[in-house]
Amino acid sequence: MSDTVTVSAAEEGNVGASGAAGAEPTRGTGGRSGPREPKVRRRAGSGAVAAFLRPGLILSVLVILVVIGWALVPTWFTSVDPLTGVPTEKFTPPGAAHWFGTDETGRDLYARTVHGAGLSLQATVIAVAIAMFVGTTIGMVSGFVGGVVDDVLMRVVDVLLAIPGLLLSLMIVAALGFGTTKVAIAVGVAGIASFARVARGEVLRVRNAPYVEAAFASGVRWPGVLGRHVLPNSAGPLVSLATLDFGTAILSVSALSFLGYGEMPPTPEWGVLISDGRNYLASAWWLTTLPGLVIVAVVLAFNRISRALSAWSGGQR
Repeated sequence: MSDTVTVSAAEEGNVGASGAAGAEPTRGTGGRSGPREPKVRRRAGSGAVAAFLRPGLILSVLVILVVIGWALVPTWFTSVDPLTGVPTEKFTPPGAAHWFGTDETGRDLYARTVHGAGLSLQATVIAVAIAMFVGTTIGMVSGFVGGVVDDVLMRVVDVLLAIPGLLLSLMIVAALGFGTTKVAIAVGVAGIASFARVARGEVLRVRNAPYVEAAFASGVRWPGVLGRHVLPNSAGPLVSLATLDFGTAILSVSALSFLGYGEMPPTPEWGVLISDGRNYLASAWWLTTLPGLVIVAVVLAFNRISRALSAWSGGQR
């Protein structure tokens, strides 16, 4: 008949796949949904790689590597003695001969900044290590044991959190005395509360997980469960917080050194360099500005790396 409708082979396949004449055919997939999942996985994986290859993150890592190189092998970056000056070259502006200029006695400011990285980073590492070890231990015990132990430890942590970190560090270093190590201890004690809170939250998240219960059922005691099962699965946020705390610790160490609680001049330390140059801001701006910019760059680099680690650990949960 003339009214006969011709059905193409492709349309017959779609109708057959739908299983009913009135069912709506699948559009754009040809009745197959399998190939889409690998594409999603590939895109997710490539997105994670792209996130870690962003220019800002790469630049931050390079800044940290350079500063670590300054601290470990400063002679690779400058051969100038940071303690010896040339009086005829005092207050020389930044230039090819002196990248950061010279100070009031003719000492090369770039050399002093490079050699000062060792003391500043040493104090920072000590401070973060103290805060991370003590704070993580308190938080894990508090969250895992619970009860009265949790209440007592968290009240102590609340008291520490109620005091501004720099003020608490200043109180502690005033009691301990002067020196880079004592400054590091003071800054480390001020950072304990943050690690305790994060560690406790992570322990509460994983302590009822099946693998933790299985460890208890197999006869493992709670210290072993904490060390073997709870801590490894809580490490992501703690590492991210430690990276962020590096920037905070550098600021605190430099601030206390600026106030005179660190090493005594002429020892080059970043806070001491800024303190020495504050009397010459009108005539020699570079004495405070350039070491200050180095501190800012390092703090921002640690913050950027911390955000990347936080995003990555959050995506792995």
